[in-house]
Amino acid sequence: MESQVRGGTRWKRFAVVMVPSVAATAAIGVALAQGALAASFSVSGQSFKVTTDKLVGTGFSQYGALDEGYTLTGKKTVHPVAVSGFKSATINNLCQSVVTPDVPILGSVSLILRAGGGDTPVEAKNLYIDVADLNADATFENIDIGVAAKDASKGPGMKGGGEQANPFGFAQQADKATLVDVKQTAWATTAGTFKLSGLKMSLSTGVKECY
Repeated sequence: MESQVRGGTRWKRFAVVMVPSVAATAAIGVALAQGALAASFSVSGQSFKVTTDKLVGTGFSQYGALDEGYTLTGKKTVHPVAVSGFKSATINNLCQSVVTPDVPILGSVSLILRAGGGDTPVEAKNLYIDVADLNADATFENIDIGVAAKDASKGPGMKGGGEQANPFGFAQQADKATLVDVKQTAWATTAGTFKLSGLKMSLSTGVKECY
Protein backbone atom coordinates (compact mmCIF):
# COMPACT_ATOMS: atom_id res chain seq x y z
CA MET A 1 0.00 0.00 0.00
CA GLU A 2 1.25 3.47 -0.86
CA SER A 3 -0.04 6.63 0.74
CA GLN A 4 0.76 10.02 -0.72
CA VAL A 5 0.21 13.46 0.74
CA ARG A 6 0.55 16.52 -1.45
CA GLY A 7 0.72 20.20 -0.68
CA GLY A 8 1.97 22.09 2.35
CA THR A 9 1.13 19.61 5.09
CA ARG A 10 1.46 20.38 8.81
CA TRP A 11 1.45 17.47 11.28
CA LYS A 12 -1.26 19.17 13.37
CA ARG A 13 -3.48 19.45 10.27
CA PHE A 14 -2.86 15.83 9.33
CA ALA A 15 -4.47 14.51 12.50
CA VAL A 16 -5.56 11.11 11.18
CA VAL A 17 -2.05 9.83 10.54
CA MET A 18 -0.12 12.03 12.92
CA VAL A 19 -0.16 12.09 16.68
CA PRO A 20 -3.28 13.72 18.19
CA SER A 21 -1.20 16.16 20.19
CA VAL A 22 -3.74 17.13 22.86
CA ALA A 23 -4.66 13.55 23.74
CA ALA A 24 -1.07 12.37 23.58
CA THR A 25 0.17 15.19 25.78
CA ALA A 26 -2.55 14.55 28.35
CA ALA A 27 -1.81 10.82 28.50
CA ILE A 28 1.93 11.39 28.80
CA GLY A 29 1.34 14.05 31.46
CA VAL A 30 -0.60 11.55 33.58
CA ALA A 31 2.19 9.00 33.22
CA LEU A 32 4.79 11.59 34.21
CA ALA A 33 2.76 12.56 37.29
CA GLN A 34 2.61 8.90 38.30
CA GLY A 35 6.36 8.52 37.83
CA ALA A 36 5.95 5.99 35.01
CA LEU A 37 8.13 7.92 32.58
CA ALA A 38 11.56 9.42 33.18
CA ALA A 39 13.05 12.46 31.48
CA SER A 40 15.38 12.16 28.51
CA PHE A 41 18.13 14.73 27.86
CA SER A 42 17.01 18.32 28.23
CA VAL A 43 16.62 20.26 24.98
CA SER A 44 17.87 23.81 24.65
CA GLY A 45 15.67 26.87 24.65
CA GLN A 46 16.04 27.18 20.89
CA SER A 47 14.22 25.19 18.24
CA PHE A 48 15.84 25.03 14.82
CA LYS A 49 14.62 25.09 11.24
CA VAL A 50 15.52 22.54 8.59
CA THR A 51 14.91 22.39 4.86
CA THR A 52 15.82 19.71 2.38
CA ASP A 53 14.99 19.07 -1.25
CA LYS A 54 14.37 15.38 -0.60
CA LEU A 55 14.56 12.92 2.28
CA VAL A 56 14.27 9.21 1.54
CA GLY A 57 14.06 7.02 4.62
CA THR A 58 13.67 3.26 5.02
CA GLY A 59 12.26 1.70 8.15
CA PHE A 60 10.06 4.63 9.19
CA SER A 61 8.10 5.05 12.43
CA GLN A 62 6.55 7.97 14.27
CA TYR A 63 5.08 8.42 17.73
CA GLY A 64 4.27 11.16 20.22
CA ALA A 65 6.57 12.34 22.99
CA LEU A 66 7.44 15.26 25.21
CA ASP A 67 10.82 16.99 25.03
CA GLU A 68 11.77 18.40 28.40
CA GLY A 69 14.08 21.39 28.36
CA TYR A 70 14.65 25.01 29.21
CA THR A 71 13.67 28.43 28.01
CA LEU A 72 16.52 30.82 27.19
CA THR A 73 16.05 32.32 30.64
CA GLY A 74 16.60 28.94 32.28
CA LYS A 75 13.03 28.07 33.20
CA LYS A 76 11.90 24.46 32.87
CA THR A 77 9.47 23.69 30.05
CA VAL A 78 8.20 20.84 27.87
CA HIS A 79 7.40 20.61 24.16
CA PRO A 80 5.00 18.08 22.56
CA VAL A 81 6.69 16.56 19.52
CA ALA A 82 6.21 13.88 16.89
CA VAL A 83 9.33 11.70 16.92
CA SER A 84 10.12 10.53 13.37
CA GLY A 85 12.51 7.57 13.27
CA PHE A 86 14.33 6.08 10.29
CA LYS A 87 16.57 3.01 10.19
CA SER A 88 18.45 4.73 7.37
CA ALA A 89 17.98 7.92 5.38
CA THR A 90 19.51 10.00 2.63
CA ILE A 91 18.99 13.76 2.59
CA ASN A 92 19.58 15.99 -0.43
CA ASN A 93 20.57 19.63 0.01
CA LEU A 94 20.22 19.95 3.77
CA CYS A 95 19.98 23.36 5.43
CA GLN A 96 19.75 23.82 9.20
CA SER A 97 19.48 27.17 10.93
CA VAL A 98 19.20 28.43 14.49
CA VAL A 99 18.94 32.02 15.69
CA THR A 100 20.26 33.17 19.07
CA PRO A 101 18.49 36.40 20.06
CA ASP A 102 19.63 39.23 22.31
CA VAL A 103 23.37 38.66 22.18
CA PRO A 104 25.06 41.64 23.91
CA ILE A 105 26.24 44.26 21.39
CA LEU A 106 25.49 42.01 18.38
CA GLY A 107 21.76 41.50 18.75
CA SER A 108 20.59 38.31 16.99
CA VAL A 109 23.20 35.85 15.72
CA SER A 110 22.32 33.21 13.12
CA LEU A 111 24.06 29.90 12.55
CA ILE A 112 23.44 28.16 9.22
CA LEU A 113 24.69 24.68 8.36
CA ARG A 114 24.53 23.26 4.84
CA ALA A 115 25.47 19.80 3.56
CA GLY A 116 24.53 17.17 1.02
CA GLY A 117 24.49 19.35 -2.06
CA GLY A 118 25.32 18.08 -5.53
CA ASP A 119 25.45 14.33 -6.12
CA THR A 120 26.42 13.28 -2.59
CA PRO A 121 23.56 13.43 -0.08
CA VAL A 122 23.74 13.41 3.69
CA GLU A 123 23.56 9.84 5.03
CA ALA A 124 22.17 8.82 8.41
CA LYS A 125 21.45 5.61 10.29
CA ASN A 126 19.10 5.21 13.25
CA LEU A 127 17.94 8.78 12.77
CA TYR A 128 15.40 10.41 15.10
CA ILE A 129 13.92 13.88 14.57
CA ASP A 130 11.73 15.47 17.25
CA VAL A 131 9.41 17.51 15.03
CA ALA A 132 7.24 20.42 16.13
CA ASP A 133 6.02 21.51 12.68
CA LEU A 134 6.42 20.16 9.14
CA ASN A 135 5.49 21.08 5.57
CA ALA A 136 6.31 18.57 2.79
CA ASP A 137 4.98 16.38 0.00
CA ALA A 138 5.11 12.88 1.52
CA THR A 139 4.77 9.37 0.12
CA PHE A 140 4.63 6.31 2.42
CA GLU A 141 5.01 2.72 1.22
CA ASN A 142 3.24 -0.09 3.11
CA ILE A 143 2.05 2.21 5.87
CA ASP A 144 0.39 1.07 9.10
CA ILE A 145 -1.54 3.76 11.00
CA GLY A 146 -2.60 3.40 14.61
CA VAL A 147 -0.14 0.80 15.92
CA ALA A 148 1.09 0.98 19.51
CA ALA A 149 4.38 2.87 19.67
CA LYS A 150 6.27 -0.07 21.17
CA ASP A 151 5.12 -2.33 18.33
CA ALA A 152 6.21 -0.05 15.45
CA SER A 153 8.83 -2.59 14.41
CA LYS A 154 9.38 -1.32 10.86
CA GLY A 155 11.29 1.65 12.29
CA PRO A 156 14.38 1.72 14.51
CA GLY A 157 12.28 1.40 17.68
CA MET A 158 11.56 3.99 20.34
CA LYS A 159 14.59 6.03 21.39
CA GLY A 160 14.61 4.73 24.95
CA GLY A 161 17.00 6.18 27.48
CA GLY A 162 14.12 7.34 29.66
CA GLU A 163 12.40 9.42 26.98
CA GLN A 164 8.99 10.88 27.81
CA ALA A 165 6.82 8.77 25.55
CA ASN A 166 3.95 6.35 26.10
CA PRO A 167 4.84 2.93 24.60
CA PHE A 168 1.13 2.15 24.34
CA GLY A 169 0.27 5.39 22.55
CA PHE A 170 -0.56 6.11 18.91
CA ALA A 171 2.11 5.48 16.28
CA GLN A 172 2.47 4.84 12.58
CA GLN A 173 5.07 2.97 10.56
CA ALA A 174 6.02 2.34 6.93
CA ASP A 175 8.60 0.41 4.96
CA LYS A 176 9.67 3.60 3.22
CA ALA A 177 8.96 7.33 3.48
CA THR A 178 9.84 9.91 0.82
CA LEU A 179 9.51 13.59 1.73
CA VAL A 180 10.02 16.30 -0.90
CA ASP A 181 10.42 20.07 -0.41
CA VAL A 182 10.70 19.69 3.34
CA LYS A 183 10.38 22.65 5.72
CA GLN A 184 10.32 21.77 9.39
CA THR A 185 10.90 23.06 12.88
CA ALA A 186 12.45 20.63 15.36
CA TRP A 187 13.70 20.54 18.94
CA ALA A 188 16.19 17.68 18.67
CA THR A 189 17.90 15.32 16.23
CA THR A 190 19.82 12.19 17.18
CA ALA A 191 21.47 9.55 15.00
CA GLY A 192 23.68 6.50 15.27
CA THR A 193 25.75 7.89 12.41
CA PHE A 194 25.33 11.18 10.55
CA LYS A 195 27.56 11.68 7.51
CA LEU A 196 27.55 15.30 6.32
CA SER A 197 29.13 15.52 2.89
CA GLY A 198 30.26 18.99 1.80
CA LEU A 199 29.59 20.49 5.23
CA LYS A 200 29.57 24.30 5.37
CA MET A 201 28.81 26.29 8.51
CA SER A 202 28.48 30.05 8.83
CA LEU A 203 27.71 32.58 11.56
CA SER A 204 26.31 36.02 10.91
CA THR A 205 24.52 38.81 12.71
CA GLY A 206 20.82 39.36 12.17
CA VAL A 207 18.04 36.84 11.56
CA LYS A 208 18.96 34.56 8.67
CA GLU A 209 17.16 31.24 8.45
CA CYS A 210 16.69 28.39 5.98
CA TYR A 211 13.09 29.50 5.45
